[in-house]
Amino acid sequence: MKLRAIYAQIVNELFNMELKIDTKEKFTVVTPILTDLTVNIAAEIVKTCLIQLERPVRNVVLQMEQVTQMEEAAALQIAELQQQFYEKSASFVICTLSESVELVFEKMELLDFLNCTPTESEAWDIVQMEEIERDLLDSDDMEFNNNPD
Repeated sequence: MKLRAIYAQIVNELFNMELKIDTKEKFTVVTPILTDLTVNIAAEIVKTCLIQLERPVRNVVLQMEQVTQMEEAAALQIAELQQQFYEKSASFVICTLSESVELVFEKMELLDFLNCTPTESEAWDIVQMEEIERDLLDSDDMEFNNNPD
């Protein structure tokens, strides 16, 4: 019985059990499992999300429904992560924030800069709209470059 407990602990440490990852057609949902978002967990979120930028499905929805507390340094990491996504022409949307987590972002004056939605469905809508916007901007650039006028 002890051997099974040790094995389970090793497996949990090897496979990051602090985050749940669900890949959909146009985006990946990253969900912190724990209620307290510390700097260490935020670093895992950053690492996991940045890996997504190298994959075919590059857009990320950070589903924060479980999180009830967040360190200010973790909030800053999340805000910086969103900026990295937009610099790489990929969407990063945060959804289902608790009031206490929203207050942390607001206190740090980050909330107005973040792409947040009340539900995952609305986050999906944002990803779709941003995909369409990027497609239109890319096609405008091509037409502009092809017309010497």
